[in-house]
Amino acid sequence: MDITALPLYQNFNDINKVDPSYYSRYDIKRGLRNADGTGVVVGVTNISNVHGYLMSDEDKVPDRGRLSYRGYDINDLVSAAVEEDRYGFEEVAYLLLSGNLPTTDELAQFQRAIDDYRDLPDGFTANYVMRPPTRDLMNAMSRAVLTLYAFDEQAEDRSPKHEVETAIMLMSRLPRIMVLGYHAMRDKFYGDSMIIHHFTEGEKTAQTILSMMRPDRKYTELEARVLDIMLMIHAEHGGGNNSTFTCRTLTSADTDPYSAYAGAIGSLKGARHGGANNRVLGMVADIKDHVANITDEGQVADYLNKIMDKDGYDRTGLVYGMGHAVYTLSDPRAVICHKYAKDLVKNTAYEDDFRLLEIIEALTPQLMAERGRKKAICANVDLYSGTVYATLGIPEPMLTPIFASARIAGWAAHRFEEIVSGRRIMRPAYKKTGASRDYVPMSDR
Repeated sequence: MDITALPLYQNFNDINKVDPSYYSRYDIKRGLRNADGTGVVVGVTNISNVHGYLMSDEDKVPDRGRLSYRGYDINDLVSAAVEEDRYGFEEVAYLLLSGNLPTTDELAQFQRAIDDYRDLPDGFTANYVMRPPTRDLMNAMSRAVLTLYAFDEQAEDRSPKHEVETAIMLMSRLPRIMVLGYHAMRDKFYGDSMIIHHFTEGEKTAQTILSMMRPDRKYTELEARVLDIMLMIHAEHGGGNNSTFTCRTLTSADTDPYSAYAGAIGSLKGARHGGANNRVLGMVADIKDHVANITDEGQVADYLNKIMDKDGYDRTGLVYGMGHAVYTLSDPRAVICHKYAKDLVKNTAYEDDFRLLEIIEALTPQLMAERGRKKAICANVDLYSGTVYATLGIPEPMLTPIFASARIAGWAAHRFEEIVSGRRIMRPAYKKTGASRDYVPMSDR
């Protein structure tokens, strides 16, 4: 059926445009943001704190970025895992779900529960991951989560027991679904071999991802530990980020956990949210195409100015990986990512790329200040994460899915809190504009 003659999309922008003057006239908080960029407070949470500025006499004062999970500083959580020579993501996930750090026995039991759920239902891989394969793994993961609803006889149960078990099950299975979906995509669209590795019992999430992803199943301890740190810093980031707020909004409507988590995955897919790390990799590739020496600050500065002039990369004027809605002087996740990635990239093909990112982080605030920007700007976690994953040999289509595999822990914690403490459906208001119109009979149109 040809619908090109119908005025359904030719005037798409005109039909859907709202006069921007209404936003200031009615003091609309676009994006739930105040005029100074701070978020509109819509709830309270005990789960985490994202700190990036201070308020003094109603002025926003830049401050060093801090991130805490259940009151524990993320730097302390990561440092303890590194110093004690152990993996930390499962400990962080337990902390987010339970509210407390686990004992040795509690952590071991939690790991066993994760192992017990790794296996997918009979026929799930063949019928729901491989058929039909999709070019986007985030869509594949969202679809798989919704499909798992059909395998749960108590899917509509809102009891604490079912909620916790569902969260652990998805935390266990999402990494496996991600890897299987990737290999199915490569097989279908690129002619690669379909690889299906069984998981190894007792392996941590970071080990499981690398082991199932690689044809030879081999990985170094450094690679697994760095990936584990990435999972830790991506596990949670407050209730106001778009995907977590999506999860809480869906939960407030009293929908099932599968629908809430699938919606959160859909949100995280967005290029303005979790998909931003892919934009950084694209920008780095573009800079390498246009700058003779990417470790020369002068040459990089010249091209960054072209990017800001909308004469380079994607012509948006944005330097991807720089700036954040909350953080001003520093993003603690970016600081951690930079710290532990240094050894990983040493003597690899990505060493110069990493140096380029350091130059971008140092120069961008200066160049923006020269252009009159007064607000503080810092590197965000996306600046370094893409290159870290590339160094680990993780393909670009898996970058945001790995983010989702970690963030399911934070989403679950916020869903639990919304169930117990929210108890009211999210229902913000929209101001109607435009005049009323009288109905026109069909014969007079």
